[in-house]
Amino acid sequence: MPDSLGPRLKLGIVLPSTNTSAQPEMESLRPHHVTNHTGRMLIGDDSMVDEPGFDHVMHSIRRSTVPAIESVVSCNPDGVVIGVSPESYWDGPDSHSRVLASLTEAADGLPVIMSPDAIKAALDVYRARRVAVITPYLPVGDDSVSRFFKDNDYDVVRIQGLGVSSPAKISHVSEAQLRDTVRDIDGPDVDAIVQVGTNVAMTRLAAVAETWLDKPVISNNTVLYWHALRRLGITDHVHGHGSLLSEH
Repeated sequence: MPDSLGPRLKLGIVLPSTNTSAQPEMESLRPHHVTNHTGRMLIGDDSMVDEPGFDHVMHSIRRSTVPAIESVVSCNPDGVVIGVSPESYWDGPDSHSRVLASLTEAADGLPVIMSPDAIKAALDVYRARRVAVITPYLPVGDDSVSRFFKDNDYDVVRIQGLGVSSPAKISHVSEAQLRDTVRDIDGPDVDAIVQVGTNVAMTRLAAVAETWLDKPVISNNTVLYWHALRRLGITDHVHGHGSLLSEH
């Protein structure tokens, strides 16, 4: 018998324990008869202002990701979304395939959806190569994100970090701050704006920004959820959350 509330799809979603944005945003994106089931990576709200601090946060994430995956796999989801960004970019493009293979093993072979694959899939849909990027980080994190895009042959026209000092404080970034940042980094030389960082609550603002920029504005939580739905066979066009979900 299928799951009574999620007969079409059950998604496991793994998030840092400090993240308060991704879960409610992804809940708002659910099509009918799709359910989300969240596991938490237990980490501290440690400083990310310098490389040693960022490395410490990364170590905490790596140590706690597999137990969090195991906690959601026991409910028999159809796939697992990894809702954390730094791990995806920190060690360069060659590390992604190794990380993905390791997490897939931890998920008992279930499909694992991560930000690099989701973002590349979305940019391919839009045929966008010149990007402006918003991150929640200080320069120590911005550099790794910029390298990911450049290593994958995207032209990073501009990148702007929001300078947040710890994982939990990322959720404090306001829509007004995001709006101003979008305006600052946009220009006629930009094909698409991409926001990384799953604790940035940008799903609503990204959808609105598309209407006055007339170009794709891709928020991290929306693109992860979209890629998970499409990869796992849900093709519904979900309206009200931007062009990615409503048109592709």
